[in-house]
Amino acid sequence: MKAKTLFKHVDKTQLYYILKGVLVGLLTGGIVSIFRLAIEKFGELTEQVYLHSQQEPLYLAFILAASIIIAIFVGFLIKSDPDIKGSGIPQVEGQLQGELTVSWFSVLWKKFIGGVLSVGSGLFLGREGPSIQLGAVVGEGTSQLLNSSSAEKKILISSGASAGLAAAFNAPIAGLLFVLEEIHHSFSPLVWLTSFTSAITANFVSLYFFGLKPVLSLGKIPSLPLKYYGFLIILGIILGVLGYIYQIVLLSLPKFYRKLPIPAHFHGIVPFLLVLPIGYFWPTILGGGNQIIITSGHAFYPLTLIAGLFILRFFFSMVSYGASLPGGIFLPILTLGALIGAFYGGALVNLVGMNPIYVKDFLVIAMAGYFTAIGKAPLTAIILVTEMVGSLNHLMPLGVVSLFAYVSNDLLGGNPIYESLLERLIQQEKQPILVGKTTFDFPITAESTLDGRMVRDFNWPKHMLLVSIIRGNKEILTHGDTIMNVGDILVILTDERHLSSVRKTIVARSSILTTKQAF
Repeated sequence: MKAKTLFKHVDKTQLYYILKGVLVGLLTGGIVSIFRLAIEKFGELTEQVYLHSQQEPLYLAFILAASIIIAIFVGFLIKSDPDIKGSGIPQVEGQLQGELTVSWFSVLWKKFIGGVLSVGSGLFLGREGPSIQLGAVVGEGTSQLLNSSSAEKKILISSGASAGLAAAFNAPIAGLLFVLEEIHHSFSPLVWLTSFTSAITANFVSLYFFGLKPVLSLGKIPSLPLKYYGFLIILGIILGVLGYIYQIVLLSLPKFYRKLPIPAHFHGIVPFLLVLPIGYFWPTILGGGNQIIITSGHAFYPLTLIAGLFILRFFFSMVSYGASLPGGIFLPILTLGALIGAFYGGALVNLVGMNPIYVKDFLVIAMAGYFTAIGKAPLTAIILVTEMVGSLNHLMPLGVVSLFAYVSNDLLGGNPIYESLLERLIQQEKQPILVGKTTFDFPITAESTLDGRMVRDFNWPKHMLLVSIIRGNKEILTHGDTIMNVGDILVILTDERHLSSVRKTIVARSSILTTKQAF
């Protein structure tokens, strides 16, 4: 009797999504772990071949031939399915916003192979963006297998994306925050629960492959003394400005590549050829850059060397990503941030006599600040770096730098890089007309004019129906006199083709800033 009574109090809907989250997490964790392992092994092989070429120059001919073949093969993969281009994060955001559709199985195997070949060949690309997209298409495939509704499919896509980042970096909390902060820009109980379950499950699978050691283990990181906190403000401003420059350069790359006399899907030939001299002279700096971060955290390098490495990695990461190869910018951004932090910390050692042991603090702090400036997702950046280095000694400095990096970039007019890439992607590609009904959650935040307003008093857009309001653990069926409050989550029914426009219209009409500008 007690067991039956207890079962009655269990929220069956939540249990249902937890179980689905576990399934998506297991599948994503396995696929992304194999993806990550394949990139590491292929990357090690690439480095060894370049090292041999220093002794036997004939190896360069082999590398040149192999690079051209790989670039052409990846180009044909891109031509057959353009949705595998780039990191894949804009495509995931587009799916969840109702702007894009993808063929999940095609993306799954083509992104996997193309990502291994591109990132493993030593190009300055990261594995995390492809891992997020791989997780998202696993979630979509799972939804088809389970014959899920449109709304449930989006939840499973979100959970797969969260699991993908968790497995790529052994960072489950960051995986959850990334989905909520970067992709959804809101908090939904079912998305939160399912995504967190998937992230934890995928991380467990990844730990089985790679062990418990943090991805960017830098050893013991000392606590930064309060007397240096003033320098954090300056660092945050610098990171905000440099992040804005990164955004501008990255978004202008298509203008350069369009001038090349080769088809767009073969643009990858350019970075595959340009990486040859880098690999020949400096094979240890190839790839996303995690080894550079670890090495910089255990050694004190001359400022000129750090500056030179930053310039090289900045420009070649642009060349690599601008070719639309299957690879991300997550890890390259963190690497650039680490180099900025190492340079800044080294400068403080020389200028104000700071103890060199604190250079490591600035390296870690700058990673989060630089990613915050570019991605405009400070919570994700702070937790991601914390989980990757495995230290809690720097949460306050991370927050200070991330805040000033965010604000300074915002004042310059910087926009979240993945949203900008999504807007460009939507303009470039014609998408099929979506059909079918779907629901989406719309949270009422403190800056919303919906707070304290009756349902009937708001100018709702066409092609939608306010179904209910989730308030805490209760779901309220709405009528005209229902008052909406901060913290409420509106459940809105619409059709797929109007999902994006309905969401944007509600945001525009309910924003305090938009309302003030209208007057």
